[in-house]
Amino acid sequence: MSREAFEGNSSTLGKLGSLFSNLQKLQRGRTEKTPALPPSSSLASAGPRSHDPGHLSGQFFFEYLVVVGLKRKAEAGSYEPQITYQFPKRDSLAKFQKEEEEKSLKAIALFCFPEGVNWAPLTEYPSETFSFVLTEVDGSRRNGYCRRLLPSGRGARPPEAYCIISRLACFGLFSKIFDEVEKRRQKSMAMIYPFMQSLREAPVPAPGNTVKITSFIPESGTEIISLTRPVDSRLEHVDFRALFRCLGDEEVLEVFAATVLERRIIFIADELSTLSQVLHAVAALLYPFAWQHTFISIVPTVLIDVVMAPTPYLLGITSRMRDSITDTSDLLIVDLSDGAKERLIKTTEDEDTIIPPKLQEELLQALGSRKKNSTEEELNKVVSEAFLSFFVKTVGHFTGHVRRRGGSQTAIFHKEKFCKAAEPKANRPFVTLFSKTQMFDIFIQHVERNPHQEGFFHKKIAAYQKAEKTKGGWARGRVV
Repeated sequence: MSREAFEGNSSTLGKLGSLFSNLQKLQRGRTEKTPALPPSSSLASAGPRSHDPGHLSGQFFFEYLVVVGLKRKAEAGSYEPQITYQFPKRDSLAKFQKEEEEKSLKAIALFCFPEGVNWAPLTEYPSETFSFVLTEVDGSRRNGYCRRLLPSGRGARPPEAYCIISRLACFGLFSKIFDEVEKRRQKSMAMIYPFMQSLREAPVPAPGNTVKITSFIPESGTEIISLTRPVDSRLEHVDFRALFRCLGDEEVLEVFAATVLERRIIFIADELSTLSQVLHAVAALLYPFAWQHTFISIVPTVLIDVVMAPTPYLLGITSRMRDSITDTSDLLIVDLSDGAKERLIKTTEDEDTIIPPKLQEELLQALGSRKKNSTEEELNKVVSEAFLSFFVKTVGHFTGHVRRRGGSQTAIFHKEKFCKAAEPKANRPFVTLFSKTQMFDIFIQHVERNPHQEGFFHKKIAAYQKAEKTKGGWARGRVV
């Protein structure tokens, strides 16, 4: 399928009504598009914190827990993912609701085994945990957390997957929940229910807080399981360790440069966990801006035609699907697989010149300050502050180019003056290019609608401008 043919079949990337509809439309040559979310200084790049159920009382930890097995088909070596366990069961749904639920569950099963139908029974299989994102028609997002492992038993057998669907974006928290589910599954499937019921009834803790779950296990007695959310809710779904384990600092900057200008980028890896962790980490580098285009951290085999889309995307594919990439024009391929001879396969060849030289040096210096054996929290802090500082220095002066309309609660942004005012002058080419991106446009639209709203990004800008003014450097005005 050529890129031109793909483009002819999909003139626009519409928002899709449900994940199952996404799958059907993608197979007809269309793509899933992440919605134009309204980012602000209080939002993380992966989604709207204002809609984060973790901040709301009375919200469930999760919507579903399903166990997905591989059912042998008539063809030799061919398997089909099938849900073998679901909690909770929703028997009281209306007919149309039940039909929609069944479609969603089938799609979820597909994302638990994205590699396709060809499997062989195994005697050894290292467990792995990964995640994916489901985008609803109203722009809201649900997170799928998946752990695959070899079920207990004797002889060769296919792996199975546990999948939790939740509105809460917190990878580390659900990894710990999977540990508890896996421990109970080894004893009996029946042991999962009381634990998940207790979890479902527990309140979702605010960032930095802990909730304790009481659970009974035969032979072990009553256990108290503590689940704590990170203090910084912007990064609770992010772990930068995989990104910096796979790529050098200079390579990370080139990937960031291509991402910030909204280009087509494909990530290739042997392990699903590497793909999901790296893609979410790259998206997090954009804070306080948000990726507004196609984002599929793990592309199932049946949806591989999405790589031919002519519009910006961040896609993750497994190494066995590498040969599916036939058109590499205007494309950056990031090879994370073991033994890759070349990590970055470029076609535009300008990724190392997009970021102004002085800021490149500052970013590399900041990243180089991290400890060799940094903890997840330490690394997240160093990396997030380095890239946030980059945006403060390049586009933080936007506050001086937002003017409130007379007698109105809204404002207007003067883009041309903003681009010309970038200092030093060496930053202006980047600022001009970045101002044309959808992520910047959506950010500014939110600022224009909410000129009084100031959050973390605004505070960082104010602190930087105050320090520059003290040193006698340039200073920008606030919203007037």
